[in-house]
Amino acid sequence: MRAYLAPLSAGFVTVLVGFTSSAAIVFQAAEAAGATPAQISSWMWALGIAMGVTCIGLSLRYRAPVVTAWSTPGAALLVTALAGVSLEQATGAFIFCAVLILLAGVTRGFERVMDRIPPGIAAAMLAGVLVRFGIEVFVAMGQRFGLVFAMFAAYLLARRLLPRYAVLLVLALGSAVAAAQGLLNFDTLRLEMATPVFTMPVFDWQTMIGVGVPLFVVTMTSQNVPGVAVMRAAGYGKVPVSPVVGWTGAVSLVLAPFGCYAINLAAITAAICMGREAHEDPAKRYLASVFAGVFYLLVGVFGATVGALFAAFPRELVLAVAGLALFGTIGGGLATAMKDEAQREPALVTFLVTASGLSLGGIGSAFWGVVAGGLALWVLNWRR
Repeated sequence: MRAYLAPLSAGFVTVLVGFTSSAAIVFQAAEAAGATPAQISSWMWALGIAMGVTCIGLSLRYRAPVVTAWSTPGAALLVTALAGVSLEQATGAFIFCAVLILLAGVTRGFERVMDRIPPGIAAAMLAGVLVRFGIEVFVAMGQRFGLVFAMFAAYLLARRLLPRYAVLLVLALGSAVAAAQGLLNFDTLRLEMATPVFTMPVFDWQTMIGVGVPLFVVTMTSQNVPGVAVMRAAGYGKVPVSPVVGWTGAVSLVLAPFGCYAINLAAITAAICMGREAHEDPAKRYLASVFAGVFYLLVGVFGATVGALFAAFPRELVLAVAGLALFGTIGGGLATAMKDEAQREPALVTFLVTASGLSLGGIGSAFWGVVAGGLALWVLNWRR
């Protein structure tokens, strides 16, 4: 039983961070399409089931921590893009986007692009994506010093004495301190199951082009690109990209009429399942993503209840747990990025652009970091 505690806690933290950091954006996207409360609940059901099934199925299939997530940049895009669009038309666009993701996996086109990204650039992008979570630990410490400093001190001691259970002990201590300070709020917690609601899609070509195509581009560039980079930087490069991406598209296609607008490979939350805190043995870290899948299934089945449970944790506790769980991955990414002298400066450019949060044309900084780093690599090493 003790062997499962570390992956269990890593899986819980994965879902805790993923849900609390972006669920509000998903709710806003559903409301922008005119969804009723029952339909919004159906969205959470469909997304939870989609993430749970793919996390569990793909992790067991490849014996590697394959973590999926809803497309957070995609949800942010939908908040504005769905203005004036009916839910039926939006559902048609979701199906169109899922078909495009499925084709990207089946044709191996996306994998060919990813194979051309040098390891140093990929590792730098990973570090750039995650570094803000490390910084947020100390930002949160300035807001609630007693709570976060206790968690930070517990992390250092646990890394020295009980490294396998570091994140679990930090979460337990943080919850205890938060409870003692009256920061845990379970007043809205109630047992309530979500009910799927089918929406008949309407395939309006303007909506499919105006919503479906941007949703596909944002999901692939801002989510799947760093998601693949995380797996490869963590040493799981043998996981075939095309089938994994294809399955996310297939599951999204099946569940789109119920509100699954798009799922993709996770980056930030995936890194939690791929670090030493998930398991000392890299070959057994897939257990963390399997547990994450189980928790995602619970999110889907008990959407309202799980939402209230996660909302009960103070924001500073969630930020501290996420940042501390990613310390090792951030350090590993920076070490890999700076190892090759020929790629060191391009990797630095990639890291800085990614960490800056730059967004152009609705596409996030992870994509532009790779573009900038690749350009720097070509200029500095041309004809060498």
